[in-house]
Amino acid sequence: MELAFDDRGLIPVIAQDIRTKDILMLAYANETAVRLTRETGYAHYYSRSRRRIWKKGEESGNMQKVTGILVDCDADTLVYQVEQHCAACHTGHWSCFYRTIDGKTISDRLFEPDKVYNKRNE
Repeated sequence: MELAFDDRGLIPVIAQDIRTKDILMLAYANETAVRLTRETGYAHYYSRSRRRIWKKGEESGNMQKVTGILVDCDADTLVYQVEQHCAACHTGHWSCFYRTIDGKTISDRLFEPDKVYNKRNE
């Protein structure tokens, strides 16, 4: 299937836990990241801020094993169905969507980020 990457060569990717169906995070992938995800079975994304491909969990150990990839009707968005190891969010929460629009936190942290990440990655 031909994917519709944007003018920067990126496509949005939603990570969804295969067991709970929780939406874990939104990230972007380029063609290489999608290829690496398919080849390795682990989620790869493109970091717009670092301008490089990253394997989810490469520093924290919080890997995402990809069990399936869904494509939307316009082929311009992907869903990685994943088995999430520990927390998906770099803040230590299970999901990046851990608070309401009013700022109320609705989930607990699973780990303390400063114990997992180097200060350069914050």
